[in-house]
Amino acid sequence: MSTLAVRRQPRSLFPELSELFGGFPAFAGLRPALDARVMRLEDEMKDGRYVVRAEMPGVDPAKDVDITVRDSQLSIKAERTEKKDFDGRSEFSYGSFVRTVSLPAGADEDNIEATYDKGILTVSVPVSEPKPTERRVQVQSAN
Repeated sequence: MSTLAVRRQPRSLFPELSELFGGFPAFAGLRPALDARVMRLEDEMKDGRYVVRAEMPGVDPAKDVDITVRDSQLSIKAERTEKKDFDGRSEFSYGSFVRTVSLPAGADEDNIEATYDKGILTVSVPVSEPKPTERRVQVQSAN
């Protein structure tokens, strides 16, 4: 049995900074500004699949979520629109949210599945053992 290497995107500094500022009363008001428009993700290899979970409460997955794959990059886009009849204070994030992750080697980009349940989008990609490709290249003489 072999282990597949998963390339991870560097973590964003914003969630960690917002948690740091949240611990200090003078900076507690900065937390909503630092958290704005950050789509939080979890990813793991599980049972031969690369699984990405994204927090996105309050969106309609049929209308507000777009998932694309290009050049081994999985992009998740979502949009949450603000209700105009609200006059109070809000710490909710509205607008467009985008996250892109690199798919592991051997990912089957033609068989990606996505489900949405209770504010969590789950994207699952089957991954097979990458097949090593090696071939000889004939060297031509310059003469």
